[in-house]
Amino acid sequence: MMRPGRIFVNTEVRLEARFFDDSDADTDPTTVKLYLYDPNGTQTIYTYQTDDELGRYNTGDFYCDVTPDQSGRWFWRWEATGAGTTVAQEGNFMVDYSPHFESGRSRY
Repeated sequence: MMRPGRIFVNTEVRLEARFFDDSDADTDPTTVKLYLYDPNGTQTIYTYQTDDELGRYNTGDFYCDVTPDQSGRWFWRWEATGAGTTVAQEGNFMVDYSPHFESGRSRY
């Protein structure tokens, strides 16, 4: 679940996913990946146990901390594979431009 409220450029966002087997028991898939698409369609892939941004709370519960660097609609897709756990979850979030900051420098 994402935090409520507006998301601004260069603000960390935590994306979360829960994976479970056919009996609805939490389970760790063989592979877990998060595909992130910026507003221009550029894809970034995060892989569990390869990328530090993608971690695990406990069995079946994963997260990825991303920092959007531009405003617009961002799309994400979790994918997992393994016996009885092949799933995909998708969604999106909107990133707002901050009129007070441009390229990480304050206008004040």
